[in-house]
Amino acid sequence: QVQLVESGGGLVQAGGSLRLSCAASGLTFSRYTIGWFRQAPGKERAFVAVISRSGDSTNYADSVKGRFTISRDNAKNTAYLQMNSLKPEDTAVYYCAADVLGRRVLDKGEYDYWGQGTQVTVSS
Repeated sequence: QVQLVESGGGLVQAGGSLRLSCAASGLTFSRYTIGWFRQAPGKERAFVAVISRSGDSTNYADSVKGRFTISRDNAKNTAYLQMNSLKPEDTAVYYCAADVLGRRVLDKGEYDYWGQGTQVTVSS
């Protein structure tokens, strides 16, 4: 029943922007910390950004600080990742994930539910 569905990925030129969405169903959305992770070709899935249950706290990987912004709208059961000043090294499949505990939120192993991913490709 629990489902997370990412959307908004695509092909953009370096320096461009995309906004990813993560629509959740089958869970009480406001009870879950939401994280974004990405997996580039040949690499392990890596932390990108996280937002607390109420949206009052966020954290980012150093590689995206100042360029990406995570947000959420609990009334819409949706989280977002605004990505600006995109670089070719941002090319990856992006996943959203939900964590009921909200403790080790930089660790992908802590998350309870995952979306199917959406492809982001940044051309040089």
